[in-house]
Amino acid sequence: MKLESLKSQFPVFQHRPSLVYADNASTTQKPRQVIAAVSDFYEFGSANVHRGLYKLSEEATVHYENVRAKVAAWIGSNNERSIAFTKGTTESINAVAFGFLLPILKEGDEVVITAMEHHANLIPWQQVCNQSKAILKVIPVDENGELVLDSLPEMISPKTKMIAVTDVSNTLGTINPVKDIIRLAHGHNIPVLVDAAQRVSHYPIRVEELQADFLVFSAHKMFGPMGVGVLYVREEYQDRIKPLNYGGGAIKNVEYSHTEFMDYPRNLEAGTPHVSGVLGLGAAIDFMKQLEMDQVAAHVENLGNRLREGLRDQHFRVIGNARKKTGIVSFVHGAIHPHDIAGYLASHDVAVRAGHHCTQPLLHGLGIAATVRASFSVYNTTQDVDNILKALRGVKKFWS
Repeated sequence: MKLESLKSQFPVFQHRPSLVYADNASTTQKPRQVIAAVSDFYEFGSANVHRGLYKLSEEATVHYENVRAKVAAWIGSNNERSIAFTKGTTESINAVAFGFLLPILKEGDEVVITAMEHHANLIPWQQVCNQSKAILKVIPVDENGELVLDSLPEMISPKTKMIAVTDVSNTLGTINPVKDIIRLAHGHNIPVLVDAAQRVSHYPIRVEELQADFLVFSAHKMFGPMGVGVLYVREEYQDRIKPLNYGGGAIKNVEYSHTEFMDYPRNLEAGTPHVSGVLGLGAAIDFMKQLEMDQVAAHVENLGNRLREGLRDQHFRVIGNARKKTGIVSFVHGAIHPHDIAGYLASHDVAVRAGHHCTQPLLHGLGIAATVRASFSVYNTTQDVDNILKALRGVKKFWS
């Protein structure tokens, strides 16, 4: 499929033909087949899964479980039982932090994260450390927005119980050497969680090759519905992760004195699941199967580089200059607040994000409070980038 034709598959751009949507790190727009999958479930066969013996429920269960297999295949897992459905990346990380790590974490133990983590991959580890009196260690970031990995071997000790790292920074666009981190960690028998939320729509994922122990992402960042996430757990850890939520649908037997839970992943899926959202996720994967992911990655990176070059020509300061980076671009202007820039762009139908992007410690460490962030996806074009740069020229004139 040619990327130039993709915009026509996303109805929002027909309803809003002048829209330049460049907030894809926050959420992506949805193609017709995803919208149809969600709508068709409610129109033609809404029923709960894993419960009914009637046709609607049986069909819903089959479709729901087929998506589990589809997700496993998409990320390169040989076992569909490695996939649990959650509400999103945040819940997936919390499930590992509180359901796997906290029960084994002791005073003086250590958890290692990086200075560029989204709050979703920082706060859960911070909280389990606070509760257990463990120590949270942070891999620093240099002035280019790259991890200072020379410091990691010194951080690791026999008390290190987990390393959690983002694959791609949602603020800087930095692509991290996750495979190298995992290799080092596994040399010390330390499990690693990979936050793949910003990778999943642009780059292929092969968890078996990567050897990630836990991998998380959200459907809505890969053209699927909001409210659905994925937690991949490597087989050796599946029987060691306890439920985050308790209730029906995740049990083998209940008595007043105790409950026997199902095995992973069903033990993490208590209650009525977001069935329509899971089916939408399946449709999003079908959409992405039509794409050449290497081509997608190159396209998004080229758009990011085009914007960075234009920003520097206009004397904006680009935050982050990693050697490997994707189409996420943060920038500031010394005399104009990021919120004012984003507001002006919004008045010209350009959608970007301004703020700390849920990475306050990262920005504090870089000596800034907020940035403007533009982030690109498969349906963005070079004309979108040029429209952003044109609008930014107007920003400077307006505040001059």
